Amino acid sequence: MLTQEQAVEIKVLARRGSPVREIARQMGVSRNTVRRYLRDQEASRYKEREPRPTKLDAFKAYLLERIEAARPHWIPATVLLRELRDKGYDGGISQLKVFLAPYRNAEPEPVVRFETPPGRQMQADFTTIRRGRSPLLALVATLGYSRATYVRFTSGEDATTLCECLREAFIYFGGTPEHVLFDNAKSVIVERDAYGDGHHRWNGEMLALAETYGFTPKVCRPYRAKTKGKVERFNRYLKQSFVVPLAATLKQSGLKLDVEAANGHIGRWLAEVANVRVHATTKEKPSVRLPLEQAALLPLPVSTSIAAPVPTRLKRVLPSESLQHPLSVYDALLEVAA
Repeated sequence: MLTQEQAVEIKVLARRGSPVREIARQMGVSRNTVRRYLRDQEASRYKEREPRPTKLDAFKAYLLERIEAARPHWIPATVLLRELRDKGYDGGISQLKVFLAPYRNAEPEPVVRFETPPGRQMQADFTTIRRGRSPLLALVATLGYSRATYVRFTSGEDATTLCECLREAFIYFGGTPEHVLFDNAKSVIVERDAYGDGHHRWNGEMLALAETYGFTPKVCRPYRAKTKGKVERFNRYLKQSFVVPLAATLKQSGLKLDVEAANGHIGRWLAEVANVRVHATTKEKPSVRLPLEQAALLPLPVSTSIAAPVPTRLKRVLPSESLQHPLSVYDALLEVAA
């Protein structure tokens, strides 16, 4: 490799009109070396092409506003594409993703592989949207087979609120699954293994609800929350595809996302977006698989408008194995894919 001074000398001689053979002789290098350095000089003269106009150009200012309004969160490209379609954009998602890429660091989503038959299991959990003086949480309930999901926003996660949300979920789905899988919250379980290994003492309101609607509550073992993979994955989808865009829209209007506003919009989003999307794991729409699951659900009680269950002193011990299979099976199936 020549020094910078030698490279400059080659270019000077060429500019003076010296042929390649003469330059090579004077510099003591091969003719191919001279040609290579001269080619590099010619290449450096070319300017980068001006970017060609795209269908997205007219919408870039809008996208930057949405990105800024959503910070520190992120609105997925699929959501922004729906918004742009409403504004007249008729381009594809590829150029949209290319434009968005520099503004975020993408993280791979976990992939959940374990499947349950229709009507067997529902996973339910509170996910925190915002803490502080005006907390915002969401109870997410997802049927295991169809992946159909119900969401209700709340300001708390106590047992009474949880039971009210679950009753609404059963009504929304039109029946009760065999099992409902929870985390180890006090609103669900008071003491693990209180009556022996795998026989827990349940929260009284939860136990009353389980008896009324005919499901068996189950809990993940401590530090094994990933076994609730279906609902955990949806929690992230909910925040990115619903909460963040809605919060950004309200913020642009000088408003703040609260329980009332979130519940006022979630029903339409579930019906028109979440439950009709093609699920990444099942490769089918939850709404398409839901009828088969509904056929396997236990019918609702005759009266579905009764008040929320109240604490009881029932000492009945329900079957309480954490899952339908040994945890080692779940660990093998619930590996996160990059």
